[in-house]
Amino acid sequence: MMRHSAAHVLAQAVLSLFPDAKFAIGPAVEDGFYYDFDLPRTLSPEDLPVIEAKMKEIIGADLPFERREVTREEAKRLFATQPYKLELIDEIPGDKLTVYQQGNFVDLCRGPHVRSTGEIGAFKLTSIAGAYWRGDEHNPMLQRIYGVAFPSQEELDSYLARLEEAKKRDHRRLGRELDLFILPEEIGGGLAIYTPKGGRIRTIIEDFWRREHLANGYEILYTPHIGLSRLWEISGHLDFYRENMYAPIIIDEQHYYIKPMNCPFHILAYKSRLRSYRELPLRWAELGTVYRYERSGVLSGLLRVRGFTQDDAHIFCTPEQMEGEISEVLRFSLYMLRTFGFEKFHVYLSTRPADAVGEMTRWEDAQRALRRVIEENRLEYSVDEGGGAFYGPKIDIKIEDALGREWQATTIQFDFNLPERFDMVYTGADGKEHRPYMIHRALLGSWERFFGLLIEHYAGAFPTWLAPVQVKLIPVADRHLDYCQKAAAELKKHGIRAEVDDRPERMNAKIRQAQLEKVPYMLVIGDKEVSANTLAVRRRSGEQLPPQTIDSFASKIRQEIDSRS
Repeated sequence: MMRHSAAHVLAQAVLSLFPDAKFAIGPAVEDGFYYDFDLPRTLSPEDLPVIEAKMKEIIGADLPFERREVTREEAKRLFATQPYKLELIDEIPGDKLTVYQQGNFVDLCRGPHVRSTGEIGAFKLTSIAGAYWRGDEHNPMLQRIYGVAFPSQEELDSYLARLEEAKKRDHRRLGRELDLFILPEEIGGGLAIYTPKGGRIRTIIEDFWRREHLANGYEILYTPHIGLSRLWEISGHLDFYRENMYAPIIIDEQHYYIKPMNCPFHILAYKSRLRSYRELPLRWAELGTVYRYERSGVLSGLLRVRGFTQDDAHIFCTPEQMEGEISEVLRFSLYMLRTFGFEKFHVYLSTRPADAVGEMTRWEDAQRALRRVIEENRLEYSVDEGGGAFYGPKIDIKIEDALGREWQATTIQFDFNLPERFDMVYTGADGKEHRPYMIHRALLGSWERFFGLLIEHYAGAFPTWLAPVQVKLIPVADRHLDYCQKAAAELKKHGIRAEVDDRPERMNAKIRQAQLEKVPYMLVIGDKEVSANTLAVRRRSGEQLPPQTIDSFASKIRQEIDSRS
């Protein structure tokens, strides 16, 4: 209520400063509020303190929020010069509407609000952004003013400090500074290119992912990037998902679509021959790149893109195998996430919605299995009643990062729709045909989003096993270069990613550069190290370690890499 009330005060302040402004909507959001405006000029960050000062004036006046009901005709008279409000009025059902007034400002609103403007706590306006009216790029572009509000100044200060830390950890800034990826306009929004260092990290993660999947009974599939329209008609994507798919490519007078999902291809692999119950379960995984249309306004670095690689897998099993498979996926998921340094999880169970397809008994069996597996793993969870997809219930695991933010990671999703659409069967022990259970499963989610999350979680200072450069050798003078090159060659023999900084720069400048690149270890080599055949070891934190031989240092780092600590 306080944040929603702050949005109304923001609108009152803006209209007092810009009498010709047209105002649209202003809801409360997590930690704050925003309001959208059609203004006579473009706002700049310098405008925010002026608007804040006007808001403080209104809050200081302690104006009561007064609610009253009005007829549709009265509402139209009140907002006769406000086209966005008139559009909203036409869409509200019933003959009576509610408005709220503080001072001389009136807004169309259901409420509720705090009793008066004086009850609004500590607040700050944070940013200005463009936003299409109703989220439609065909509508006018409005200016959205964001703010945050908390009951006390102490809570606001704490939040702003976290916000500053989040800015420092922003993966878009760090990705550019650490030379990990680019999002060039020349190829279109939401499409990433990984530079050599980013590509190195991606390769490390993908190699680890493949090894672990093969060790856990999965087989790796590779599927095409396009498929005939007939495939997407059978799967239902052209009926239910077309707005997220790109326009078809015409080849030999036939329509092909770039894939938004990998699952239909995995199903075709299953149907390539008759299947017996003796073969099940089948666990098929793929790092499959998919393409989905996203509006340009919602694209956000690697976190929201148009082309991304899914950490994807599908499990085909019998009803008797279902619970064991779910339990194993959950165990595998927690192992993978913990390996990457995440220890706090929030688990959500989404159950059958009203528009569900598939047999009720299958839904009930699947939901019971999901619930039992969560409880057997002693995980706290929330139930989203009716929140499952129309084709099956699911478990979502969200991870908490270093700033306490929640991110979607694992999804374990039953599907009772596609096995029916593709008429998937296996021959049971009774010699009859049976429908397999199909489970969609992603452990890390999309590679792009997970990589963006990793960058922000570690603020770019990756653990040694993930760091693109693990060791930087820094010669004090040119005469120490040969020793550096020999030491680097020895470290590389141990599988350690080592580089020599042979630039004609001073030693301190090279150390600063290595720290900016967030290299885990720096080896400073001078006369003493060359004569003693040792290394002066410095961590990126600045901590100086005792001198070590090349072999002892390599052994220590190798242990750190192998344990993924």
